[in-house]
Amino acid sequence: MRPSPRHGFAALAAVGVLAAAAAPAVAQDIAIRNVTVITITGAVIENGTVVVRDGRITAVGNDVEIPDGVRVIDGTDKYLMPGLIDAHSHAAIDQGINEGSESVTPEVRIQVRNDDPTIYRALAGGVTSAHLLHGSANTIGGQSAIIKMRWGRTMEEMYFEGAPRIVKFALGENVTRASTSLPDSLRRFPKSRMGVEYTLRSWFTRAQEYRSGWEAYREDGGVEPRRDLRLEALVDIMAGDILVHAHSYRGDEILMLMRVAEEFGFRINTFQHVLEGYKVAEELAQHGAHASTFADNWAYKVEAFDAIPYNMAIMASRGVIVSVNSDSGERIRRLYQEAAIGMKYGGMSENEALRMITLNPAIQIGVEDQVGSIEVGKDGDLALFNHHPFDPAARVEMTIVDGIVYFDRAEADTMEKLLRVRITTDDDR
Repeated sequence: MRPSPRHGFAALAAVGVLAAAAAPAVAQDIAIRNVTVITITGAVIENGTVVVRDGRITAVGNDVEIPDGVRVIDGTDKYLMPGLIDAHSHAAIDQGINEGSESVTPEVRIQVRNDDPTIYRALAGGVTSAHLLHGSANTIGGQSAIIKMRWGRTMEEMYFEGAPRIVKFALGENVTRASTSLPDSLRRFPKSRMGVEYTLRSWFTRAQEYRSGWEAYREDGGVEPRRDLRLEALVDIMAGDILVHAHSYRGDEILMLMRVAEEFGFRINTFQHVLEGYKVAEELAQHGAHASTFADNWAYKVEAFDAIPYNMAIMASRGVIVSVNSDSGERIRRLYQEAAIGMKYGGMSENEALRMITLNPAIQIGVEDQVGSIEVGKDGDLALFNHHPFDPAARVEMTIVDGIVYFDRAEADTMEKLLRVRITTDDDR
């Protein structure tokens, strides 16, 4: 039933208050001083200062002069690190995350919504950027989105400027619908792991033929080929204009996908989940693939049974660039705790573990020139902690995106109450 007028007015009032509260602070130049600066790419700076002007970092160090008119934030006894980056998230996606009617759909793109409370809660965990992928029902799925957590901005303003195009592939049980309740007669192809490989080879062979037809037309003229957006996207993948991220679990399938990619002249940029990556770590490094994995989430289905907590460290020790992702609206708030697991299982250094939630995911999604470390010239995306991020008592006090404070712990209680507003209809009392 539709809400009664009384509930409707309450809904409008709540939305209006939430929108007003969500509006970001006015852009201003900021300096955080007397803070321990975790730069990621350089040494840790004690009692340091970081200055952000016009949205970019302009100064980092101990002897930094703060210009007049700059807002100064006292970082005494606090820690400043680059804004965290989630390389695999499903937050802020509009109209569901899976398109399962066809197995190959690289011409489509996900749509982003700007009012998902997960955005604000991610900011509360120091996350400033995220790679939003659709689900894993497709052998070759659609194109994902990279956003900055600009809470309160329009949908268009959420997108990360200059980020590359990325497409999601998938392998294994999700693609074959192995655990679906549908009868076998209603499951669409491919229904087996062999069928997934056949689907890849079949479609990229068609894309090669499509590319050759256009090349011949441009060189010799004649009848213009019919344009096909799906095959165009596959051609762009082979040309390296669209990066490939692949949902994966088993080592044998990871090897298969790398071999298929090499056969058709492209590379898998990043394997997502990659829970058996430790079995094929050297092959991953040789191929040039990255790995974005869970810290401690496994054994929830058959193909995840062989996962081990040392996976991150083993892959990293073989030269693979590794990130830790959330794949969850809950874990995205504590990525800094997830990364610390790499130190316990595998003996990663502190900085190596922190790279897995900053610079490494930035590399994987192609924005490392803009974010992922505290360096002059990079975006002013920062997270201020009350303790070291790996301290059990650590929490984020302030999160800054492009030099704008989007999360302030002092205002968090008010915002969270607004996010919990629910509209009760006559029908569901």
